[in-house]
Amino acid sequence: YLTVSIEPLPPVVVGDAVTLKCNFKTDGKMREIVWYRVTDGGTIKQKIFTFDAMFSTNFSQMENYRKREDLVYQSTVRLPEVRISDNGPYECHVGIYDRATREKVVLASGNVFLNVMAPPTSISVLAADTPAPFSRYQAQNFTLVCVVSGGKPAPLVYFKRDGEPIEATPLPEPPAGASSWAPRNLLHRDLDDTKVPKSLAADGELGMGNPFATADPPRGLAAERDSVTESIPETVVSREFPRWVHMAEPIYYFRHTHAPVSDGTIEARATLTWTLNPQIDNEALFSCEVKHPALSMPMQSEVTLVAPKGPKITMTPTRARVGDTVRILVQGFQNEVFPEPLFTWTRVGSRLLDGSAEHDGKELVLERVPAELNGSMYRCTAQNPLGSTDTHTRLIVFENPNIPRGPEDSNGSLPGHCGFRLILALTLTVILELT
Repeated sequence: YLTVSIEPLPPVVVGDAVTLKCNFKTDGKMREIVWYRVTDGGTIKQKIFTFDAMFSTNFSQMENYRKREDLVYQSTVRLPEVRISDNGPYECHVGIYDRATREKVVLASGNVFLNVMAPPTSISVLAADTPAPFSRYQAQNFTLVCVVSGGKPAPLVYFKRDGEPIEATPLPEPPAGASSWAPRNLLHRDLDDTKVPKSLAADGELGMGNPFATADPPRGLAAERDSVTESIPETVVSREFPRWVHMAEPIYYFRHTHAPVSDGTIEARATLTWTLNPQIDNEALFSCEVKHPALSMPMQSEVTLVAPKGPKITMTPTRARVGDTVRILVQGFQNEVFPEPLFTWTRVGSRLLDGSAEHDGKELVLERVPAELNGSMYRCTAQNPLGSTDTHTRLIVFENPNIPRGPEDSNGSLPGHCGFRLILALTLTVILELT
């Protein structure tokens, strides 16, 4: 007789040592023991280890694994460090010689499933559809996305706000339109008690609000008196929170999706969507937490929703001359901003050098600046769904001695209007030095 049995294995974690033991009983003479790894739903059986009783030899068919497994007591395979690729069913085949004739071999087999788990390797919280413009006059939805990668099986993902779990309405399918599922019974903002001052409205500005602190001047500006950039306090900081949100508690919607990855792990994405209320959501702490059987304690990643405050702007070169390419760049803020803001550049009172009304991006590039741009002021508006802030910088263009003068200036005198602009630039510099 011949019987084969394999004890079931509990789930194991990547890197653990695993022993696959083949238990058999027989009163016959042993011929061989063969271990197979079963793939493609049982259609393919890959021989991984063989014990040949005739020659009392064991050998591995897993050469590319550098003989990671050992045959113990001629029936047990040990994997010192399991990988995700080791996940799946295994079979042990035992063969003995037939009693009637030694020409035949009697076979029996047993199987076991090796469940290899892997803890998540990364977790991050992002804001969906950012950077993007928003309207202060209409209720808008906001979505946080938590991405968890490297785990197997799929982890349990949930959100917290200020350390407290969020009770959210499950959303199995993505909404066809925001208005079809999000609360829209919101009032229009009351414009009567939030009127915009005429002086600001004439300049195209919206909102009053409490201004942030003045942006710090670029490094070296105070020490380098001949710098051509002028730090101007923020004239308008838009923190005009709309009055159309009257809910005491926001209604959250939650959606959870899984996507298999080629390496055998699963990427989990969880989304949390609600109608944003900057009055109560600004500086709110949201965290995404993950529970997984391969983790001893939850993983988490957190973000704080914050409106931009005090952009820091630099201009290069520090002494712009006629014909130079000037780059104006937002280097950062006085605070940590989330989600990523949208930057919009405009020229106060006129169009940009290329003729456009505005430019999007962290950097504004002015190619081959003419003398006519001397004294022009540029406004950078940084906005995210929590609020917006403006800051200004003035461009002063100096004469470039490397550019030859026209024929009318052959006597060495300066042209009338160019000389006037140069005097104006020098006067502004002297004023800056005196102040």
